[in-house]
Amino acid sequence: MNRYSFSLTTFAPNGKLLQIEHALAAVGNGSTSVGIKAANGVVIATEKKTGSSLIDVSSLEHMVMVCDSIGMVYSGMGPDFRVLVNSARKAAQKYKRMYMEDPPVRILVKELASIMQEFTQSGGVRPFGVSLLIAGVDDRGPNLYQVDPSGSYFPWKATAIGKNMVNSKTFLEKRFDSDIDLEDAVYTAILTLKEGFEGQMTEQSIDVGVISTIPTTQADGEPKMPTFQRLTPAEIKDYLSNVA
Repeated sequence: MNRYSFSLTTFAPNGKLLQIEHALAAVGNGSTSVGIKAANGVVIATEKKTGSSLIDVSSLEHMVMVCDSIGMVYSGMGPDFRVLVNSARKAAQKYKRMYMEDPPVRILVKELASIMQEFTQSGGVRPFGVSLLIAGVDDRGPNLYQVDPSGSYFPWKATAIGKNMVNSKTFLEKRFDSDIDLEDAVYTAILTLKEGFEGQMTEQSIDVGVISTIPTTQADGEPKMPTFQRLTPAEIKDYLSNVA
């Protein structure tokens, strides 16, 4: 065993923090998640697999709404994700109380990345064993970011994390088009997950979330701001029925 692998705050001779490498391995063992930025919105999708058929899959929460205009999904360790969800929601509410609007996606991403980075240089803690895909809409339009355990974050047009990341990215590179619309992006995300999916894919075994930039109106005629929505099992079933 490498003597540097037990220390988070000590660099190995090759310049790596090995605990971060181990955290990335935990991400690589997690469910595959996919994100695609379309011309008029963003879609994120993930597998909802369980270790036993006796588990109620409806209780699993791989994807969450942080605030009205932002949602996120993870690959890796679920308990670590819950901690980051709480931090993200607190940061979003703090921003909204101050500025009376949801935070821009990049501001929330920086906040979460700072928290994750802090856990790479503090004694007595370990890195978060998750990578995040954060999707949202703000004044810059649709946004898709990936945040890794090291605290690094990058904007993406399309990306994948988790167990089947390499094959999923290869598939996305072949299928992605910068002019893709949100509807086609949902189909592409499902097809990407299907590439490495083990067993039968059903509406209960995947989760899909979308946010559109297309303006809508409320019942009272007031404009409705873009809102992140998780597709219902019935909606996912409709998409699956049209996937070859």
